[in-house]
Amino acid sequence: MEHDFWHSKWHKNEIGFHEPEGNALLVKHADTLLAATSPRIFVPLCGKTKDIHWLLANGCEVVGAELSEIAITQLFTELDIEPEVTSVGSLKLFKNGPLSIFVGDIFELTDETLGNVTGIYDRAALVALPTALREKYAAHICTITKCAPILLISFDYDQSVMPGPPFCVDETEVTRLYNASYSISLLEREPLEGGLKGKVAADSLVFNLQPEA
Repeated sequence: MEHDFWHSKWHKNEIGFHEPEGNALLVKHADTLLAATSPRIFVPLCGKTKDIHWLLANGCEVVGAELSEIAITQLFTELDIEPEVTSVGSLKLFKNGPLSIFVGDIFELTDETLGNVTGIYDRAALVALPTALREKYAAHICTITKCAPILLISFDYDQSVMPGPPFCVDETEVTRLYNASYSISLLEREPLEGGLKGKVAADSLVFNLQPEA
């Protein structure tokens, strides 16, 4: 997607993709992320997700990446904390205590800048990207995190009924993108109540990706 598309969504407050109460599937399967000592969780394309509130409340250090500065300003406001803002190359870093968010193009984020992470929580990143960008994104995530474990939540639905985003990213697509670097387990498939945006029947899929030994 073009950057202007997402900037426009945030400027117009068209954030129907944002879950106001956080994601129940994260809570249910969080053990895949919280098993590490001193978990430091990377949340790519994070927006102002309430899932960050939950991860912080459960003892995680959280580092995110997001294109929209509006989203991150709102995130810190909702957390009632004041960020220190610095420049890191072409990115801005918003930081307060255990929360760090890099604002800008995620493809400008390097492994050195990101630092070590113990896990990745991807609920709204992969499904936000069209097919042409997913392979580049998956390879980049592997590079900058050194193939940290991933808890991935995606959707499976008839793409011909609704064009997305969020896009259909089924088990075959997840396997295509990550099979070379990860052992992939489908933890759960459940019907999405009310369908996707109320327009098409869809299933939520939860994957646990563990790096190959």
